[in-house]
Amino acid sequence: QVQLVESGGGLVRAGGSLELSCAPSIRPFRVNTMGWYREIPGKERELVATITAGGKERVADSVKGRFTISRNNAENTVYLRLSSLKPEDTGTYVCNADLVVSWGTSSSGYWGKGTLVTVSA
Repeated sequence: QVQLVESGGGLVRAGGSLELSCAPSIRPFRVNTMGWYREIPGKERELVATITAGGKERVADSVKGRFTISRNNAENTVYLRLSSLKPEDTGTYVCNADLVVSWGTSSSGYWGKGTLVTVSA
């Protein structure tokens, strides 16, 4: 069973930085769009940033200029660099990827379990 494995969360002070990473547990046939969402208590899951295989990015206005998404296609890994962090960025950051697991199959969306980012004032 395919899993998305995330790493890099933790506790950081306001103004600090973190880098998250995410990769599938297997080597799929193809990886399409990858991205990050976040879950903040009391709010719906929201898009943070996505990036296509060709490098086209979509970034939420709330994090634009502070967070940077990138990917390494050779390693099927997506990264999220969080900078100038604010307490309101605290939440669980969840990886998402649209994968074609094997040749001849259709693409499906997969979610990671999430990694907690806590920003102290």
